[in-house]
Amino acid sequence: MAALYEGIDAAVVKCDIASAELIKYASNAFLATKISFANEIARLCDRVDADVDVVMHGVGLDPRIGPAFLKAGIGYGGSCFPKDTKALDFLSSVNGYDFHLLKAVIDVNSGQRLLPIMTLRGVLGDLRGTEIAVAGLTFKPNTDDIREAPAIEIIDMLLSDGALVRGYDPVGRVGADPGSFEQVPTLEKALRDAQAVVVATEWPEIAGADWRDLVGLMREPRLVFDGRNCVDGDAVRAGGGIYMGVGRR
Repeated sequence: MAALYEGIDAAVVKCDIASAELIKYASNAFLATKISFANEIARLCDRVDADVDVVMHGVGLDPRIGPAFLKAGIGYGGSCFPKDTKALDFLSSVNGYDFHLLKAVIDVNSGQRLLPIMTLRGVLGDLRGTEIAVAGLTFKPNTDDIREAPAIEIIDMLLSDGALVRGYDPVGRVGADPGSFEQVPTLEKALRDAQAVVVATEWPEIAGADWRDLVGLMREPRLVFDGRNCVDGDAVRAGGGIYMGVGRR
């Protein structure tokens, strides 16, 4: 196995199979922990009038910590982090160890999905019959993967509340249930006449859009819930919309 890496500047760790498995699980669990920690700090920022972007930037300047995976939002998704954190928790349980920290990481991530729902209910009241857009359906930009995507979970909750949901993703139609919500080809079509939009994936096409003009296509109250803290809030407000991020002042 080590011979495959000859001539490549990469470390080779020789270890037993159990340790190799734990290296994989522990690495992803640690990154997931950084994300959930940033999200917990974001919740606190909302309560003390701090800005999580500034706080996490300052924290990330510490070389012992680093800036990666410290961005607050609606939580992680995809095929690796959810699977590996649950697998490590299960592995701990069947071997007689209660991994308290990892359970908290998983719980925090699940709770982040509720943030846009609670915000929309607080501003709009009963969501039955309201038109709501979801911008970004994949679990991260530059992929067509919707496995464990926060957007899909959020859409399911919105539909359960009776909302009328339109989804947009730059890769086009994604493999969600085609009958559950409408998928449209442009961000403009998703936002037209919507009362609120949830930004669920930080695609450049979404983050870099002209939000001052986009909110003009929406109906009152023109609520933009930025679940990835990637949209220019000043542009939203300049267009007459309400901007709400995660832990942002």
